[in-house]
Amino acid sequence: MFAQKLLAQEPLIRSLCFFGILAIMALWESLAPHRPLLIAKSLRWGSNLGLVLLNTLLLRAVFPLAPVGFAEIATVHNWGLFHWLDLPPGLAIPLTIIALDLVIYGQHVAFHAFPILWRLHQVHHADRDFDVTTGLRFHPCEIFLSMGIKIGAIALLGATPVAVLIFEVLLNGTAMFNHGNVSLPPWLDRPLRWVLVTPDMHRVHHSIIPEETNSNYGFNSPWWDYLFRTYRATPAQGDEGMTIGLEAYQTSQQVAQLPWMLLLPFRPWG
Repeated sequence: MFAQKLLAQEPLIRSLCFFGILAIMALWESLAPHRPLLIAKSLRWGSNLGLVLLNTLLLRAVFPLAPVGFAEIATVHNWGLFHWLDLPPGLAIPLTIIALDLVIYGQHVAFHAFPILWRLHQVHHADRDFDVTTGLRFHPCEIFLSMGIKIGAIALLGATPVAVLIFEVLLNGTAMFNHGNVSLPPWLDRPLRWVLVTPDMHRVHHSIIPEETNSNYGFNSPWWDYLFRTYRATPAQGDEGMTIGLEAYQTSQQVAQLPWMLLLPFRPWG
């Protein structure tokens, strides 16, 4: 009964979590910014959040069923491993969250490893600043591919709707948190990295140096970076001295313009 009530409020829950975390991070960044911004905040935020709105509208048109809705269908038809094993919810929910987090980690690695996927993902990395909106800046084609991968994983796992809802809220919230233009004191950052990707940890991933860009792939859990040896504690130039973005676009203000972002993967030099 509780699960049914929870799922009935899915749009409200996701909206409240999204706008609540966005507001908290925006306030934190305003009160204690970690780095000065290179591009006018009004331009970047207008474009990055405009891309979020565009992606949301396109997703609703192309994928009328959200991952939670698809999980409900999988549950009704008993699709997937966890349904076949008849696992109790107390075990199936945490296993689903862990498994989906691993899928997202693997997807992220693939988007760096394969040139055709990197063309899409570089829209995220071309941002010359690093703040809460960077965590929302993805090309629509990448969003579509990610949704397809996620739905496939839900079907194979037999993920329950409640587990998927929890995972979606966690993934969205932690992505905004660990892209924040904020910093935690070392005494808190070091132990927190054992359970959660922190802003200082993920900022290394947005370094201009390729070896650093190809590290710290986790969005939610840091465990996969430790396990697969893709973890890097600090950037070579230090957290204050590292350059963010991609080398090819360091002098361009266009990286903060929505039309440029949409066209970037299709440019011959992209």
